[in-house]
Amino acid sequence: MPFAHTLLTWYDDHKRSLPWRGEKDPYKIWISEIILQQTRVQQGWDYYLRFIAAFPDVQTLAAAEEERVLRLWQGLGYYTRARNLHAAAQQIVDKHHGLFPDSYEEIRALKGVGDYTAAAIASIAFGLPHPAVDGNVLRVSARIFGIADDISSPATRTAITQRCTQLLDSRRPGEFNQAMMELGAIVCLPQKPKCDECPFRRECHAATHGLTDILPVKIRRTAKRERFFHFSIHIYNNSMILEKRTGRDIWRNLYQFPLQETAADTTLPGLRCIAQLREVLTHQVIHARFYIVEETRKPTLSGHQLLVPQKKIGDFPMPKVMVEFLQQQQLISQNPND
Repeated sequence: MPFAHTLLTWYDDHKRSLPWRGEKDPYKIWISEIILQQTRVQQGWDYYLRFIAAFPDVQTLAAAEEERVLRLWQGLGYYTRARNLHAAAQQIVDKHHGLFPDSYEEIRALKGVGDYTAAAIASIAFGLPHPAVDGNVLRVSARIFGIADDISSPATRTAITQRCTQLLDSRRPGEFNQAMMELGAIVCLPQKPKCDECPFRRECHAATHGLTDILPVKIRRTAKRERFFHFSIHIYNNSMILEKRTGRDIWRNLYQFPLQETAADTTLPGLRCIAQLREVLTHQVIHARFYIVEETRKPTLSGHQLLVPQKKIGDFPMPKVMVEFLQQQQLISQNPND
């Protein structure tokens, strides 16, 4: 299989040294894969090391309080990943007696695990011949094989998955998958790919036809929803009010300053805005304003609110926009896990 041979030869010579590389423990592979969803390797590196140090196995993660898991995740965003990790760890303990499942179907059934993650764990940890197709693999495949269909289409993803299944080296499936992802991460970049360094530069359809700026094709179908959040910082006797988010909206079970949301971009009358920040989520853009409210009397708290000493503010898991504000104001450390 010349494609797999060329790819793996390149990978053996050029793969990066990463803390999870060469790992065979499915638990640690799972943690790394979930952290690296929507997260750059450089940022995820330290989080992985801290997470494994805090929760070295599935049993300790399953037994942890959700708030501690969210606090350790703070700064990575997309907190559903952390909640799903916690729930899946409990699922493994309850349904699999604490043993990580070793079949693709059982791994895929874990909370928060999709096709790509299941294939990555199955192939790397257990040597099962399942192609792991992520954004890097879609881009690499579209360019090398000249696939001009929309890579965000399920049909195109299925077709690329089938092609990768045919190309996969069944003797080294985990390394094949990692090699495809590595090629996309360090050579076949979204912008300005390093074609001169690519082992497929002579065969690549995009490179030989001058289409690297065209391929892959990805059609954006939906605009992000714009939301306008106004956080009131109620200060009393060196303490601040925090409230826990509940319900099914974003940031569930995270803490924030008391919030008022408006339909339009405006300011709250009678309050002094001290900062404006923006956070981009998968389907939403949050425009956040922060206001100071000096309390002369001890404030009355609602059911999900706490009066927290300022020095303890950083102990609570919070959305990224809250963390960024508190760091700017030097109210918490730049390291979210200090």
